[in-house]
Amino acid sequence: MSHRTELDVELTGGLLQAWQRRNREATIPHAIRELRAAGNLDNLRRLADPGVGPYRGRYPFLDTDLYKTLEGLAYEAGRDEGVREFYDEVVELLQEAQADDGYLNSYFQDPDQPKQPWSDLAWGHELYNLGHLVQAAVAAHRQLNDDRLLIVARRFADLVVGKFGPQGEPGIDGHPEVEMALVELYRETGELAYLTQAELFVERRGRGNLVRTIFPGEYFQDHVPFRELPSVIGHAVRMAYLAAGAADVHLETGDPTLLAALERLWDDMVATKLYLTGGLGSRHSDEAIGDRYELPSERAYAETCAAIALMQWAWRMFLATGKASYLDAYETVLYNAYAVGLSADGMAFFYDNPLQRRPDHEQRSGAESGGEPLRRAWFGCPCCPPNIIRWMSELQDHLATAGQNTLTIGLYADARISTGEFTVTVSTDYPWDGEIVVTVVEAPAAEQTLVLRIPAWTQDARLDGEPVTPGWATVRRSFKPGDSINLSLPMAPRAHGSHPYLDATRGAIAVARGPLVYCVEQQDSETPVDDLLLSATAVQAATARRQDDHVVLDLTAAAAPAPPRELYPVLTGRAEEPVGTPVPVTFVPYFLWGNREALAMRVWLRSEGEGR
Repeated sequence: MSHRTELDVELTGGLLQAWQRRNREATIPHAIRELRAAGNLDNLRRLADPGVGPYRGRYPFLDTDLYKTLEGLAYEAGRDEGVREFYDEVVELLQEAQADDGYLNSYFQDPDQPKQPWSDLAWGHELYNLGHLVQAAVAAHRQLNDDRLLIVARRFADLVVGKFGPQGEPGIDGHPEVEMALVELYRETGELAYLTQAELFVERRGRGNLVRTIFPGEYFQDHVPFRELPSVIGHAVRMAYLAAGAADVHLETGDPTLLAALERLWDDMVATKLYLTGGLGSRHSDEAIGDRYELPSERAYAETCAAIALMQWAWRMFLATGKASYLDAYETVLYNAYAVGLSADGMAFFYDNPLQRRPDHEQRSGAESGGEPLRRAWFGCPCCPPNIIRWMSELQDHLATAGQNTLTIGLYADARISTGEFTVTVSTDYPWDGEIVVTVVEAPAAEQTLVLRIPAWTQDARLDGEPVTPGWATVRRSFKPGDSINLSLPMAPRAHGSHPYLDATRGAIAVARGPLVYCVEQQDSETPVDDLLLSATAVQAATARRQDDHVVLDLTAAAAPAPPRELYPVLTGRAEEPVGTPVPVTFVPYFLWGNREALAMRVWLRSEGEGR
């Protein structure tokens, strides 16, 4: 079992604390209302009283929306009586609904459901349900010292170990997730059978154990064994959850072949399949990752759940290797692909997260016409909203790690961080500003090592006035209360291009500052955004300006001449186009787009030098 140095982290201000406050005050109450209205609680009640009405919803995994919400509530229930009331209500329903043998799934236990438990592992999501139940139970045990959910989860997990363990059936779930949950259950209880089961599920994938219908094996990452996967492939959320589970297995077993596969898959993904925002998944069809360099902006799927799954994978890779590059990626996802999934008021959500919205676009969830223009209050398959809730409640758990006389701060926010003996505060306006002050509150007499991440995007970073390079900066000495360390991460606006194989954005330019990707919405440009031309020089000259509670970028773009009328004009013999007219444009953080009227938006703009 891995040994963790206990670490107490509290967000004390800044953007991340504001997000958590919004989560507590707006998103959680909204989700509770939606879960009640959607029938998630009644689906459990009808197991004892069919008079409640029929099962509501079309999916067999709707219990997980409760589990993910409970995981988030475990962090809030001690502070909010209203939250605690809902938490207790659901826990009691789960205790009553669990079958005598430990099985728990309101869909398959439903008296009117013709399907039998375990009859459809590809689509039944029963082990996926167990995974989220376990994660909620572990959170409740750690945060509230409440073992009721843990007892429920262990009974279900023990049933699974008996049925699918070393001497049982060689089954796997069509949707990975249970692997990392079982490892966490092992860490919490010390029961080796749970780690063994997680190992088995990783080993069995790709060996013909999953009865497939509708989609091929690639969709499930089940066409070849995990270590032989040539690239991240198939359903994006499934892929990232599977990788995170495999990383957890490696962390506990030390299996070097797993780590080698994980590093290879990660590196290939970052080099060829990841959006600038950290979004993963380029195809609406099958919610899939797509081919290398297949990264269209307006059709980006980049599901919010995939962003959360990717952060889970990135965090585990950091723990496994100590490499700062994994936290660079984590941070990109956090402030862009994840944050964009929630509206500014905390009560509307994006399921998919495109990098472009055309002027005549209508947001649709499927084949129906019309549809809401931007974020939605809830979904028929509402996996993303409660996933946002649980991750938002746990942001402080991913700022720092601690080892023997060592404190590593990987992400920056106003916070108080304590190992018990060594306590520091972090003061910063990150991600809007790169000035960070770490102040020692308590320190033992022995020398301590303080390690700070220097993001790859920064240039001319300085630690106490001395230059430091991207990666890690280390300070080792005997600290005293009141000592401070000053880290400066300059945030000059950056112009990004794209790989020449990436046809969708070849020759285009995107804008970033610090960890944030920026975009232009039509509200902030008098020129249609499709007609804007941008240069790297213009981005370099951009002015960062505080607006309300965030930072915008003012710069001068060019308005392109009127485009040709033909869809495919003849270029031979064509005269050179005149230079565009300078126009002022304001760029806003990508995660804030879509909170105003539904108009056009672009992350990638045409370059003044190419693609006119």
